[in-house]
Amino acid sequence: MAVVWLLLGLVLIGVELHHWAFYAMFGALGAFAAAAIALGNADAIGAQAITAVVVAAVGVVGMRPFVSRIADRRSSGHVARGVHGGIVGQEVLTLDEVGDIHHAGHALLAGERWLATSGSGKPLPAHTHAVITAVSGTTLVLWSVDGLTEGESQ
Repeated sequence: MAVVWLLLGLVLIGVELHHWAFYAMFGALGAFAAAAIALGNADAIGAQAITAVVVAAVGVVGMRPFVSRIADRRSSGHVARGVHGGIVGQEVLTLDEVGDIHHAGHALLAGERWLATSGSGKPLPAHTHAVITAVSGTTLVLWSVDGLTEGESQ
């Protein structure tokens, strides 16, 4: 039974390395703890399962918030809230003319080329500094930084 727990732990580590959500990691620790019990008493399947669940739950509830904060502090990039919430408000540079939804252009965000449209409907020339006001699918909606006046909402 120890081999099954060890394999489960390894699979969960693989899942964690892919997602970095800090849930599967604690499931893996629970599986490894259950494997340790299985090495001592292979017939104590109930104790193994309870140990796996308790260790995983304590890790997720007690340690995950702490580990997540450390990981967030060490990341060098911008931490996005929600799907697109972290990029709204970011400044970009248009790479070519950016028009309305029928005449989309491109903008440079974090070193990557993104499809973009003008939020005002007026074309933004190439090399214009703009602010992301919304995201529609994978298309950025932009307003020129020069076009925003004091008190104007984005």
